[in-house]
Amino acid sequence: MKQRIITGVIGGAVFILMTVLGGWFFYGLLVLLAIIGFWEYIRMNGLKWHHPASLIGYAGMLYLLIPWDDLGLQAPSALHVIWLLAILLFVLTVTTKNKFTIDGTALILLGALYVGYGFYAMFEVRNGADHGLLTTCMAFGAIWASDSGAYFVGRAIGKHKLWPSISPNKTIEGSLGGVLIALAVAAIFPLAAPEAIELGHALLIGLIAAVAGQLGDLIQSAYKRIRGIKDTGQLLPGHGGVLDRCDSWLVVFPLLVITELLPLG
Repeated sequence: MKQRIITGVIGGAVFILMTVLGGWFFYGLLVLLAIIGFWEYIRMNGLKWHHPASLIGYAGMLYLLIPWDDLGLQAPSALHVIWLLAILLFVLTVTTKNKFTIDGTALILLGALYVGYGFYAMFEVRNGADHGLLTTCMAFGAIWASDSGAYFVGRAIGKHKLWPSISPNKTIEGSLGGVLIALAVAAIFPLAAPEAIELGHALLIGLIAAVAGQLGDLIQSAYKRIRGIKDTGQLLPGHGGVLDRCDSWLVVFPLLVITELLPLG
């Protein structure tokens, strides 16, 4: 427990500092997390980092992570690049005589999209919105409030299992409690900065962060259960790996961008 607390405090302080600084400081942290997170993903799927399929996946993941507009560059269509990656992986199945299978192709392509765009969306929210820091803090605040609220409410009054075959300890009461607490946290931001965001807008962001965040956690729990592992990695002693810590973020931030709740202004 002591190690978990120390790791959490240090890691949290670094993350908050980089988030506040924003810009390339925040982006650099996201790149580091994405590289480690994708390594955890390919390792869960039984590949080494230097396997040709892993290298192709890394190339695709990094392509999706690059903020082309901020660099003043015209990027090829993401759809075209994803198609090209798929073809390269298909070719690999042929050249390896199916030692690398078509199932592996799907897994690598999916992981590149999941990790690459997931972390890029965090950068887009932080740096692309008119009130990027406010929005990012609100999203993270709602995610963490939902996570903590679900845990404590579940322990206090939880009786009905939410999804026992995937996550035996989660309850329906805890899940609903987490959503309500996330909405309460999100509602604080328009009170503190009414000129930046309206209450209804903040509650929508809080709702997406809570529901999608819990879904992201369940997705990662389901995948780890299939792979027979407890944690995706050991980067953060007592907390697991990058994908363990960022599973909710990788679903919430893309949804905030896709639903066009951003930018705020």
